[in-house]
Formats: sequence, C-alpha cells, structure tokens
Amino acid sequence: MLNPQQNKIIYSGTGRRKTSIARVQIIPGSGKLIINGLPGESYLQFSPNYLRISCTPLNILGLNKEYDIYVKAEGGGLTGQADAIRLGLARALCSINPENRFMLKSEGLLSRDARIKERKKYGLRKARKAPQYSKR
Repeated sequence: MLNPQQNKIIYSGTGRRKTSIARVQIIPGSGKLIINGLPGESYLQFSPNYLRISCTPLNILGLNKEYDIYVKAEGGGLTGQADAIRLGLARALCSINPENRFMLKSEGLLSRDARIKERKKYGLRKARKAPQYSKR
C-alpha cells in the first residue's frame, strides 16, 4: 500500500497472542517504534525484555535502523502485546521480501502461540481447581 503523504510504501502485518491484537505497519525510515501514538520505550514501560521481544525479527534480519514501526495494540497486557507485536512485525517483514520468511520461520517467529486462558467450569473454583474433598 502506498502512503499518499510521503510516497513511501507501507507494509503491514497482524499479530495475536492471548487476548492481545497488534496491527503493525512498517515504513522505510530511521528505526523508531511508535505504539498507540507513544514512543515504544515509554509504552512498554522502559522494560528491556519487552523491547527486545518486540524487535526480535528486525534484529535477526539485521534491519534495526532501516524501518519505522507503527503499531496499534489492544487487549491483554504488556506481555501479550509484546508477543503480538513480534508476530505482526515478522509477518510484515515477510511481505517486504519473501526471502526473509526462511530465516524468521527457522527462529519460530511466524508461529502464533495458541495458548489462551482456559474457561472456568461450574462446580470448580477455577478452570481445574476443585473444592477440598470431605469424606464425611
């Protein structure tokens, strides 16, 4: 897709994890990360772990300072959102160059983590925790 204001091509990808959804757009630029209108560092609370997780696909391909990343993240917490951003970014990088797919796939960055919270069942306290058994 072409950005009409800057005449630059926008590549996009969607990532999901737990209940989080991240819509990622990357544009050739200087390497800044913007999440929901805030700088990535402040949105992810200056956590080096979340920042490292979010930018893993760029680090593997060696494209750290070549693309600006714009993210619309919603739902869940910061862990789920960071993992969703990682998946969306990996998918967007695959749309730039299909040769990126092999390296990202071998690192496991193109697989969606399907683990979600198990629902609570009636008669139990949580999904699997049962009340204490009383013999008499």
